[in-house]
Amino acid sequence: MSDTPDRRALLQEALLAIGELEQRLADAERGPRDPIAIVGMSCRFPGGANSPEDYWDLLTSGRDAISSFPADRLALLGPGVDIGALGDPAGWYGGFLDQIDGFDPKVFGISPREANALDPQQRLVLEVAWEALERAAIAPDALAGSATGVFVGISSNDFAHLAKRAEPDVYAATGGAQSVAAGRLAYTLGLQGPCMAVDTACSSSLVAVHLACQSLRTGESELALAGGVNVLFLEPEVYLAFDRWGMMAADGHCKTFDAAGDGYVRSEGCGMVVLKRLADAEAAGDPILAVIRGSALNQDGASSGLTVPNGLAQQALLRRAYRAAGVSPADVQYFEAHGTGTAIGDPIEVEAIGNVLGEQRPVDRPLVLGSAKSNVGHLEAAAGMAGLIKVVLAMQHATVPPNLHYHEPNPRIPWPEFPVTVPTAPTAWPAVDGRRLAGVSGFGFSGTNAHLVVESPPAAGVAPEPLATGAPAAQLIALSAASPGALGELAARLAEAVDRDPDVTPAAAAVTLAH
Repeated sequence: MSDTPDRRALLQEALLAIGELEQRLADAERGPRDPIAIVGMSCRFPGGANSPEDYWDLLTSGRDAISSFPADRLALLGPGVDIGALGDPAGWYGGFLDQIDGFDPKVFGISPREANALDPQQRLVLEVAWEALERAAIAPDALAGSATGVFVGISSNDFAHLAKRAEPDVYAATGGAQSVAAGRLAYTLGLQGPCMAVDTACSSSLVAVHLACQSLRTGESELALAGGVNVLFLEPEVYLAFDRWGMMAADGHCKTFDAAGDGYVRSEGCGMVVLKRLADAEAAGDPILAVIRGSALNQDGASSGLTVPNGLAQQALLRRAYRAAGVSPADVQYFEAHGTGTAIGDPIEVEAIGNVLGEQRPVDRPLVLGSAKSNVGHLEAAAGMAGLIKVVLAMQHATVPPNLHYHEPNPRIPWPEFPVTVPTAPTAWPAVDGRRLAGVSGFGFSGTNAHLVVESPPAAGVAPEPLATGAPAAQLIALSAASPGALGELAARLAEAVDRDPDVTPAAAAVTLAH
């Protein structure tokens, strides 16, 4: 027998090895750039925007969600708060939720006593995450044991401070902890992916989305819940400190990009998105609302002041985000700015946007600028979600909502140096080469900056065949809830949806709820 090796076999083995290495290299290169699909979302924002549909109605109708301090909120301030010493609450402007004390603990297996000790932010995260999963056609109670990640932006801790003034309670430690806002959601649903609360101040929720995308790309998570929450004015001293610092607008409105911009107004709310790798979402037939092509984070570093933005850092952030997304900045059609309406922040941000997204931009295709803060105020840790959900809705409706309180362009902003426009009425958003592209920015006063690059969803495939043909004489609509009161509320919401949306017919509702 000859000892000469079989060269053909060796060559085949070498080719197989090369093919495997090439595949590994392709996977490694693709991983950091894997597009991430938004397959569900939900929200509770000021002005009665308790669903994405309500929020879209608020945005497109040009409504302002800012109001004076609600009288019924005074009862929630707890003992030890001397309202008289703090001034007239009628002058405390903000964007407020309707009922931060309303909660159905039975749904989440929480006792009434423990529920009383829960920060309203924890309650909101549970409710809005549950709704976002349902909108993604994912049964929340079917995720136990799964590698589902939870990433929650949260920075306010008014409730924990108030709890120290009240009688000690065994549940106070977990009820007021920011980390538990994320941990309780994972515990309730039995999720075993990464779980964390994120606090980078006003960029927190966009940082949470960035981290969720990274976790999905590395395979650490198979599904992710990401968002932010903010509840205010439980401790009015914080508001008064910000006001005396000169950060608050005198009239309580974010006059973004306007010459009259003199500060922002604090607001509260919660927004959550459900994320999957795009390839996985497409394979599963999930509803794809939009796609996150890429994102980036950085820090201001040594700017002219701790809370002062750094224009060069913002430019570096944008360039990094668009490189990660594989997108030319000149192709972006809409930019959802941080846009607080401050005398310093707006000029720095818009100049950075222009220096990056204005390069090689055709004069006849200006960049459209807007900020949800002009409608709902500054949601701080949840601000990025107000912007992101606005962008997804605008893509779905092919319309950019108006930017409120914009009358005279801020003269400190070098407007003529690049093609840009600020819409003051609902504006059509046509697709370019079959897609819509947007950027969403968020900056924390801690110096942490975040940016997402968002694209409209891929073209839908062939619509599935209807489950049944013809319409029977009667439709059985199955509803379930944890209490009679909740059941009545659910029925009322369904009736409202049927009245509002012609696509939501009783037959469609019956099929959807049954399946």
